Amino acid sequence: MLNFYSIFFLIIFSVNLSSEEGIFGYWLTSGSIVKIETCNNSICGEIATVFTEEGVDPESILDENNKDKLKRERPIVGINILSDFSIEKSDQKIFKGGKIYDPRSGNTYKSNLYLNEDGTLKVEGCLAFICDGEEWQPLIVKIKEDGTKEAILKNSPQKN
Repeated sequence: MLNFYSIFFLIIFSVNLSSEEGIFGYWLTSGSIVKIETCNNSICGEIATVFTEEGVDPESILDENNKDKLKRERPIVGINILSDFSIEKSDQKIFKGGKIYDPRSGNTYKSNLYLNEDGTLKVEGCLAFICDGEEWQPLIVKIKEDGTKEAILKNSPQKN
């Protein structure tokens, strides 16, 4: 069973962040939450948390499938999975020619990112000429009065 408690209480550094700035912000993936931001005029995507079984600390999940044996002892939380995506304009919706690292397989793939009209992000990994991927959902992340963090889907009726 996945620990969805992680969705609602994240360790983050901002008071109110969402994907309203195009591709930048927090995104719900099939197994994690990723924060996309700029790094030296390109896109980077850091894993903010991973979903685990009840009682398992997300920080304890290691990058054990990494092809680089020296990186297998590092936690998955905090690693950058997106690289080499150039930012060409402020309202850019398509990013091609970058790379995505998949910690589940330990492989890095050529990648494309597409910001869809509905606000979701299509993330593709490509091997040769075959691309496959998933759609990430935008999140709104807020710090509550007690200091805990809350993340809700941007398009959720609960966002008020």
